[in-house]
Parts: sequence; C-alpha cells; structure tokens
Amino acid sequence: MSPAKRLRARMAETSLVHIMAAHSPLSAILAEEAGFDGLWASGFELSALYGLPDMSLISMTQHLDMLRAIAGRTTLPIVADIDTGYGNAINVIHAIGEYERAGASAVVIEDKTFPKVTSLVAGGRQELLRIEEFKGKIAAAVTTRQDPDFLVIARTEALIAGLGETEALQRAQAYVDAGADMILIHSKKKDPSEIESFSRAWTGSVPLAIVPNAYPELNAERVKALGNIRMAIYGNYGIRAAATGMQETFRRIIADGGVQNVHKDILPVEDIFRLQRMDEIKSAESRFLC
Repeated sequence: MSPAKRLRARMAETSLVHIMAAHSPLSAILAEEAGFDGLWASGFELSALYGLPDMSLISMTQHLDMLRAIAGRTTLPIVADIDTGYGNAINVIHAIGEYERAGASAVVIEDKTFPKVTSLVAGGRQELLRIEEFKGKIAAAVTTRQDPDFLVIARTEALIAGLGETEALQRAQAYVDAGADMILIHSKKKDPSEIESFSRAWTGSVPLAIVPNAYPELNAERVKALGNIRMAIYGNYGIRAAATGMQETFRRIIADGGVQNVHKDILPVEDIFRLQRMDEIKSAESRFLC
C-alpha cells in the first residue's frame, strides 16, 4: 500500500489524523517515534532553519531536497507545504510531478498571490488570487498527479485576509468543484471560533484540514465533535521546540562557563547514535570492510 493510500486509510479509520511539522530527517524520525500519523514538510520551518522569513524566499529545489531527505528516513506519509505552487498553473504542473517523485503523499496549495507572506505575522500582506485563477491551479494539480490516492489539498486564506466566512465558504466550494480532495481552512484569531463556525457551516463534499497554531485549545476531542475535520497539522511546533531547547541550552552553557551542568539535562550522545542508526553502520562495516 502506498503512503498516500495509507494516509487516506488512516483518516477513514481514525476520523482525525495528526500531522507533525518537520524540517529535517531527524525531526521526522522523532515525530514518527512519538506516534504521529504523518509529517508536514513545512515551508515555514525550513525557512526558519535557514534563518529566513517565510516569504517565498526558499526555492522549490531547497524544499524538495528536504523532502527527499525526510522520505529516505521515515515510513510516514508526507504532506508537502508548497505555498502558492511556485507560480501559475504551469508551475503547479511541474511541481506536482516533482513532489510525487520526491516521496510526498499530498500537497497543500494556498490561494495567496506570489510571493506570499506567512499567515500569522502581525500586519503581513495577505493578498488572494482570483477564484478562477486558483481553480486552474487546483485542476492542474489534480490532472497531473499519477497516483489517484495522492491528495491535493486546497488552502483558502480568506479568513487570514479578513474577508469573512462567506468568502471563505465560496472559495472552498469553488476549489472542490475544481477537484480538491480536502479544504484547509486557516485563521489567525487567538481562539477557534472562526474555525468552528466555518466547520459547522461547511456542507461541501470533502473533509477539512486545520492548522491549530494560533488557537491551540482546539484539541482532538473538540475537533472530532465538529464531524468534518479529518486532518490536524501542527505547523510550527517542531522548529519552535528545537529553538527552545537550543536557546535554553546555549544560554546555560555561557552562564555556567561550561557544559558541566547542562550535560546531564540533554539527550546523551548514545541516543543520537541510535537515531543515526549507528548500529546498522557498524554491522555493515564489520560485514563488508576487510
């Protein structure tokens, strides 16, 4: 069974899949060990890893390199964050082929103009494409995919742009008409009221996905009660957790004048060896190197 088919099956089995953001093979390995259903190949996290804002500054090549590296170290399905699709419908056709070959099980394409600005930043420019133009992108993606189980998820930023629920619903239905398998609805409100209201109003034929970063109290129990949300993507928690750990550790080392105190509070190097599969390499070395 392909990873894409497994992702669809998992959604049908559990009614809600939990997808953790990853920015490296190591973060993907840790997410798989923790028990997540899939991975979010995050543009935001990769941008942050490079110390850059999430404003279409990272190229498709850089993102694909990350995705291939992750796919080589995990068995989990990968949902690729491809922002606006790197251009118009022709660019989307090229991108879908590349992402399928790289190991993605799904892509999320958002209806912003290129270059985009990350959704949650205060005062950010949030401009949306015309509905008909974005429908063309979704139709191009659906037509191009080789695996029928590969998910094309249309993300509307209507709520992020302050255009309201009616506009968000209109756009979502138009994208379903173009062939989208799911709708990702996003909000920057600090509570989940917009998402819950949209979910209750949504009568479309496909399920919803959410990214509960700004409204973390929308937990699995509340999501399942809404009945039509099948995917929760934890979109920036990997990089935030990594930055938190490094920031605290680095500051302690400077404050303590060495590693004598922090040494006992971080993973032992033997755990890193395990994550690197060092035993497999040692075994191969003993078998094949003479």
